[in-house]
Amino acid sequence: MDGDGVACSTEVVVVVEEEEERVAAEADSLNNKAIEKEEKDVVEEVVRIQLTTEELIAKSIAPVKTQYLRPPPPRSKDGGEGIDKKSVSSNLIKEKKSKRQLKRERQQEQKSALHICAEVAKAGNVGACRYGLKCRFSHDLEAFKVQKPADIEGTCPFLNYEGPCPYGLACRFSSTHRLEVTAESSEFQKKTSEVNGLKKDVQKLLWKNKMSFPKADDQLKVLGLLNKSKTKDAEVKENAGDEPVLNGSYADCEVIDLGDDVISDSVSTKDCCPEVPVEEGILDNAVAVDDSQPSKKAKIAVIDNCGSNEKDNGLDSLKEGSQDIHAQTEVQVIPTDTYYCESDKSLKIHPREKKLIDFRGKLYLAPLTTVGNLPFRRVCKTLGADITCGEMAMCTNLLQGQASEWALLRRHSSEDLFGVQICGAYPDTVARAVELIDRECEVDFIDINMGCPIDIVVNKGAGSSLLTKPMRMKNIIQSASATVDKPVTVKVRTGYFEGRNRIDSLISDISHWGASAVTIHGRSRQQRYSKLADWDYIYQCARKAPDALQVLGNGDVFSYLDWNKHMSECPELSASMIARGSLIKPWIFTEVKEQRHWDISSGERLNILKDFSRFGLEHWGSDTKGVETTRHFLLEWLSYAYRYIPVGLLDVIPQRLNWRQPSYCGRDDLETLMASDSAADWVKISELLLGKVPDGFTFAPKHKSNAYDKAENG
Repeated sequence: MDGDGVACSTEVVVVVEEEEERVAAEADSLNNKAIEKEEKDVVEEVVRIQLTTEELIAKSIAPVKTQYLRPPPPRSKDGGEGIDKKSVSSNLIKEKKSKRQLKRERQQEQKSALHICAEVAKAGNVGACRYGLKCRFSHDLEAFKVQKPADIEGTCPFLNYEGPCPYGLACRFSSTHRLEVTAESSEFQKKTSEVNGLKKDVQKLLWKNKMSFPKADDQLKVLGLLNKSKTKDAEVKENAGDEPVLNGSYADCEVIDLGDDVISDSVSTKDCCPEVPVEEGILDNAVAVDDSQPSKKAKIAVIDNCGSNEKDNGLDSLKEGSQDIHAQTEVQVIPTDTYYCESDKSLKIHPREKKLIDFRGKLYLAPLTTVGNLPFRRVCKTLGADITCGEMAMCTNLLQGQASEWALLRRHSSEDLFGVQICGAYPDTVARAVELIDRECEVDFIDINMGCPIDIVVNKGAGSSLLTKPMRMKNIIQSASATVDKPVTVKVRTGYFEGRNRIDSLISDISHWGASAVTIHGRSRQQRYSKLADWDYIYQCARKAPDALQVLGNGDVFSYLDWNKHMSECPELSASMIARGSLIKPWIFTEVKEQRHWDISSGERLNILKDFSRFGLEHWGSDTKGVETTRHFLLEWLSYAYRYIPVGLLDVIPQRLNWRQPSYCGRDDLETLMASDSAADWVKISELLLGKVPDGFTFAPKHKSNAYDKAENG
């Protein structure tokens, strides 16, 4: 027995030692790779100093003046000097929490006293909550005050509003609240400057799949894209007295409720998008059916007449001063019967019925995922942007009533010319989403994304995947543009595969299908964001486009010289959309309008970040959750903004978007801090604006954009 016990213990010791050796070997391997990379960077740094300005530009390295360059760190054979192995290892190895662990942490947080009831915190009174003991939030005010983090320096962003702060004691600026204004003495009514929120009754209808879309369904029916089985079932229900649930001005109309088909983004191709030979004859067959059945035409006319009482486009507060942006066109309603019997059998609304938008010469801020949020768009508006567009929203999620997706449609009153961008794979989902947005939101135009390169979008048949399916593109644009009277625009890439551009062959068709404008990103889907945009091809497409279609270019606009070049070389081009250039330096709009290179100081850049933080607190809230949400999106923005190199530090101006920045020192400590590519330094900047980060705080950028033409970009 003793011998067996000794043998077992020896085997356990051996296994443990082997495991420790394996872990140590993996750590050494990671350290060695990091050291090799660091040594390679040092070599490149030494070589870079010896290159001329022209050679640096040829290698896409920013030509920073020599006096601002950082000296290369000391090298050693064993890697011990200049490189801390422990720090490298700690930076490489990050703890990844499981979903179960994250759920457990959320549950523990909800039981904490910091998870205070919003009504109790706002009123400062336990009896303010109508749910009482049934409330799932904490009502312990004293425990909350003890555990609440210290207030942040600054003033409450809601001081300019009438009434008390909506977050009360939970506000991280509660020490600056006005004492004379209390929840008991004045009922708080927040005069919000944001619109396009999701109403609860609308959300419930979407959840229950009882929202009706009469305009979209009519157009889909005429196009032959409506699911016939669903239509028959709806007609049976209607004849049996099962009235569909409607919303708004459509409540008195006779319509068809499609039930589950409202959010059928996964419908088979045969149901929603037939093969090419069938689609070529869809239009004629559909119109022929309508001509032989006048009763159905009368039904369509009733629906159109009921839906003609649309709410005013845009905000009442935005009408003043916007005469130069909106084209003043007289709307003329054409009788429905006459319209469907036109010889060209086109389903798009007559141009005189569209409220046209003139994009020519306007500074257009591109829709930017994650970073193009409402506070960032407000910053760009203050710096000179003319047109803004919300982040891309998925049609399926909008039709399911997801609050997080509807938040992407929010609009601020300062956005006097605002559009939303949607993305969908099938005509039915896009058309219904367009009708829903037109009914519930105040927007000036609706943009359909047909160029998104993200895998999760492309694999569902949306985004740039549509570039390989021109007939489905046709059905989506036709059904969407005929459903609403607002301008429908399209954003595309040059093609799906590199070297196989195809938009030039579709540019005339896109206009005939009903689009008012098209934005062409000068890269293929396969390129993502690598290599320079092909502006020669954009010019080619702009020259082929009919006069009725406005063409905008997109890609690598990073200075007013880039803007001037594109507008002068191709007069047929209406404007250039500005995307990543605005993330790195949002004052590019000011530079274009004032026709100058702005050598902006670090203090001025910090003031812009302060404006973003204030706008973020107004948008996401001034409590702890709102502060940390604002911090998160600020850090996401800083993961792009650090790439800016001040004008005064460059040997050659302007900076190009594909230039890699060397390690350099700024003209002051703040400028040096803003130039750091370390996430730890970005956190330091956020602490200057939003106070200390919570314990255990970590940040990793959501987007790893291939901004530079490096080896890993292919």
